[in-house]
Amino acid sequence: RLVGWRVEGGLPPTDKFVVIAAPHTSNWDLPFMLGVALHFRVKLHWMGKNTLFKPPFGWFMRWLGGISIDRSKASNTVEQMVDIFNAADSLAVAIPPEGTRAKARYWKTGFYNIAHGASVPIALGFLDYERKVGGIGKTIVTSGDYNADIELIKAFYAGVTGKFKDQYSDRDSMVSD
Repeated sequence: RLVGWRVEGGLPPTDKFVVIAAPHTSNWDLPFMLGVALHFRVKLHWMGKNTLFKPPFGWFMRWLGGISIDRSKASNTVEQMVDIFNAADSLAVAIPPEGTRAKARYWKTGFYNIAHGASVPIALGFLDYERKVGGIGKTIVTSGDYNADIELIKAFYAGVTGKFKDQYSDRDSMVSD
């Protein structure tokens, strides 16, 4: 509210869920996303590239809820996150499906595979810079049919504008080949 933003929506009725963090086009997304989480009084975790967790600020990033991910090599990130969800009593993890702030040709499917593998819902988190609104829209329970489920998700994000509009993937690029 201090910078003119408002919050919409509400948390899913469960203690464990994946939050889509979209669109992800700016470093400002993290502080605004954490502000939305503070509004909802939820400890939001997020995955970030491992270089964010090096000294001198690594401790601070972990304190903010960061989970270090090494993007320089293929790894079993989905399986690791499923195990983390299964071991937790409560956990909310924000995942930007683009995987980067730059324009992505396709959304990565990790957010979906983590939620489906851990049997947790996907909350449609958003930051709409045009309207200065952040929040959580509806919640999706995965069916196992990625293409069918992504159509519901695409419809929700159709009207959401990132800070840098030209860096956000359009609706049709959300489904990978």
